[in-house]
Amino acid sequence: MSLSARRPSDGIASRILAACLREHCFIAAAESLTGGLLADAFVRVPGASAVFLGSAVTYDIRAKQSILGVDAELLRTRGAVDPEVARHMASSTARLYGNDDTVDRVIGLSTTGVAGPGPDGDKAAGLVYIALAFPDASALRHGGERKDGVYVRELHLEGSREDVRESTVLEVLSTLSKLLDA
Repeated sequence: MSLSARRPSDGIASRILAACLREHCFIAAAESLTGGLLADAFVRVPGASAVFLGSAVTYDIRAKQSILGVDAELLRTRGAVDPEVARHMASSTARLYGNDDTVDRVIGLSTTGVAGPGPDGDKAAGLVYIALAFPDASALRHGGERKDGVYVRELHLEGSREDVRESTVLEVLSTLSKLLDA
């Protein structure tokens, strides 16, 4: 596939960016198993820089702690594939990428999970947690686990390692699109 070929995520990402532009909000991501694919879904859209601030690829568990500030005890006791870790990653990335111009207007996204091909300890391949941290908790209108303005979903995805990674990106984009009514 050529780099210019359209992907299923292109239309969704474009609608999300347009909605954020209208609402004067921004997007930042913290990625683990997606390793930059979520950022790529946004930056493939011309003009994404008006909304998309960046993505921290924190694949290593130590990077989640040192870069994002995820609690060391949480990581030690639960591991990286956990809903609370996803929640902390999303909240932290919103703060990490916020600045004087964007403070309180950054939506933080996160992905953490097991892409496979096999399990990671007692966590099955395809177990994924996504989280979306909103600066305004009222933006959370749809189902899912919500706490402190952060929406978390547990996913059980199937397929190859690449299928799980790409499906995770589509789930984040679809969920964000629904939550923004984009």
